[in-house]
Amino acid sequence: MSVSWPDLFSSLDSKKDLTPELASFVMTEILEGRAEKEDIKKFLTLLNDKGYATADIALMVGKMFEYAAPITITERAVDPVGTGGDGRNTINISTTSAIVTTAAGARVVKHGSGAASSKSGAADVLDALGVVTTLTGPQIEESVRLLGIGFLRATTFHPALRHAVAARKELAVPSIFNILGPLANPAKPKAIALGVARASALPLMAKVIADRGGEGFAFRSNDGLDEIALSDFTQVLQINDGEVSAHIFDPQDLGIARAPISELVGGEPAHNAAIIKDVLQGKKGAPREAILLNSAITIAAFKADFSLGVTQQIANGYVLAEQAIDSGRAFELLEKWKNLTNELAATAPTA
Repeated sequence: MSVSWPDLFSSLDSKKDLTPELASFVMTEILEGRAEKEDIKKFLTLLNDKGYATADIALMVGKMFEYAAPITITERAVDPVGTGGDGRNTINISTTSAIVTTAAGARVVKHGSGAASSKSGAADVLDALGVVTTLTGPQIEESVRLLGIGFLRATTFHPALRHAVAARKELAVPSIFNILGPLANPAKPKAIALGVARASALPLMAKVIADRGGEGFAFRSNDGLDEIALSDFTQVLQINDGEVSAHIFDPQDLGIARAPISELVGGEPAHNAAIIKDVLQGKKGAPREAILLNSAITIAAFKADFSLGVTQQIANGYVLAEQAIDSGRAFELLEKWKNLTNELAATAPTA
């Protein structure tokens, strides 16, 4: 059955969820560069007005995978990722937790991009740390094989999304694309530690992960961070065996003192990179505690001890994260990763 833009707009005007045919149509038009900017803007606006459904998200992510650059990671891995958009401009917590989690013995395949709403996105701070973030699939596969860590830059692996950039910028409001990226890691790791800024998106994203056989955690702090927070309790959704269960985590249960979000505020990539290096070399304070906690839940997602309580899983991960930093392994891994990515980039065959 052929469909058209009027069919799509009529369906959304009627507040109907996307059908597979409509989702395939609109994403194909966008990703192949045929969609007019005004049509993309109208689609995103109508979808925002309707509200997102699990089916909308799953269908659109599925289409993104069809157009993604190839990469194959067969071993179990975890993606520590956040939606961004909490407006707090914190340091790059999930990016640092990727390093700590790997140093603690897990395998990490992180998907991310440059800054959209903050001053420093994952790719920006890794660039500032000297890690090459534009590697291809085979190069990242080698990085994961040798060190247990890889970073997939969204613009490298989802280049077709560039066709929606102008419309999104002119729209200047959050859209469904803000929550598709964290669910569209082309390496398709089994486990995820997903921070979600928008309360309404938290259960939807967790359900998409559960429905496709993923596992791990999706979480949002009570004060709106897409991280495990020091300033308040955090709502944690555990995803396992196709089911989602809700839990509350409070750092005070682990003896960790409250700290205001202001102590986690970052800045430009170079500034955040300096803070990360300090933490990985043992500096105490709120940034270290936030990184340890978010590393802990990422380690827990990788280890998959879901029969334990969530607080116990995070506590176990916290011990391993603390050892990874205090032993020097995390900082040593950063240096090795920097050197390896530069070596891989320098030895890549030229076209």
